[in-house]
Amino acid sequence: MKGKVNINEKLGKFTAHWTPKIIGELNGQYVKLAKVKGEMVWHSHADEDEMFYILKGSLTLKFRDGEVTLNEGDMYIIPKKVEHQPIAEEECHLMLFEPISTAHTGDVESELTVKELEWI
Repeated sequence: MKGKVNINEKLGKFTAHWTPKIIGELNGQYVKLAKVKGEMVWHSHADEDEMFYILKGSLTLKFRDGEVTLNEGDMYIIPKKVEHQPIAEEECHLMLFEPISTAHTGDVESELTVKELEWI
């Protein structure tokens, strides 16, 4: 996709939680939007860093040695190989920047795993 993208318009096109949607591609990276609520499975990404940018709401990232809570306007980069579990008590909207090769839940398979990402 090229040209102007309205983030709010794109967020209005889906309601499902934990199903990232692709809205752009640059330099081997996908730009994704997601709506999340509840708990994601513990997982890591062996070869890719993952960047979370909070558009609305708050998200807690749990790590085996602690946690960090992100609020609207915050961003956080999780280094490759770091196991994490995202949790949102209320619906949270976020933007992700990830290499195209990034698997949704790394090597972990669960009912939340999305294998084929959709462009919106």
